Amino acid sequence: MILYNVTISIDKTVAPEWLQWMKEVHIPEVMATTYFVKNQIARVMEDEDHGGATYAIQYTARNMEDLMEYQRNHAPALQAKHSERYKDRFVAFRTVLEIID
Repeated sequence: MILYNVTISIDKTVAPEWLQWMKEVHIPEVMATTYFVKNQIARVMEDEDHGGATYAIQYTARNMEDLMEYQRNHAPALQAKHSERYKDRFVAFRTVLEIID
């Protein structure tokens, strides 16, 4: 199994609305691609001095091929939709992890 982790620091002034949009719109759209078997949202507990709230959105894929196909065929449009909606209000980075146990 592969864990696709998207860490996002979002401006605190829009964080509640962003979180609701993620739960109701964005994550369901990602899951509808059928490349992931589950997802979860975690909030980073450390204090943020830069005015943002930080979250890790984690998607579990069956294998690397599914993740690569998602990244090729769906990620660009979904990421663009997020970027347009929250322009200049967030920073994000992505990591890919192999689940060992």
